[in-house]
Amino acid sequence: MDERFSEVITTEAQFRSVMGEPGQRVLRKHVHALDEHCRAFVAKCPFMLVASADAGGHMDVSPKGDPAGFVRVLDDHTLVIPDRPGNRRADTFINLLQNPRVGLFFLIPGKQETLRVSGTAAIVRDRWIRDETAIGGKAPDFAIVVRVEEVFFHCPKCLIRSKLWDSCSWPDLGGLPSLARAIVDEGKLEETVEEVQAVIDRDVRERLY
Repeated sequence: MDERFSEVITTEAQFRSVMGEPGQRVLRKHVHALDEHCRAFVAKCPFMLVASADAGGHMDVSPKGDPAGFVRVLDDHTLVIPDRPGNRRADTFINLLQNPRVGLFFLIPGKQETLRVSGTAAIVRDRWIRDETAIGGKAPDFAIVVRVEEVFFHCPKCLIRSKLWDSCSWPDLGGLPSLARAIVDEGKLEETVEEVQAVIDRDVRERLY
């Protein structure tokens, strides 16, 4: 552990002595199936995050976005997340081949509450589900099918504190590097920032679906 920190919590008892215990309302809010409230939330969600880990526990969180309702509810215990063209790192997919456990986080712009889902996932290529999740006639090559084990709504405090949906409070973006600049610097590439930016721009134009 970093030597700068001297008060490190190492047991749940230590943690609970400060945090306290959750109330029954909180403990009972999770469900084990996608009820009508969860289904309604997923149907209006255009953006989500998928958390996964490999066999060694190395974590990854991957963003997924499409028109609202892109995540399909097949039944009370099954979600389908279509894949779209990316950079081919495929961190989530490689993780799932080693460890099927996933955590999902759904956000709806303007909605302060969020939805959390956990379960197990598999990578599928069944034609019928790929066709059902096609956009503009372009079907995904893969879909992630999640077997839902636990679902619950997350309270709004973090979004209220962050003012995430309040554009007047958004920070000035000046001084932040472009993606192209970060790629060139961190990868120590010989290409110029302009050359890499051209690749990114072409990818956005031609490979959204």
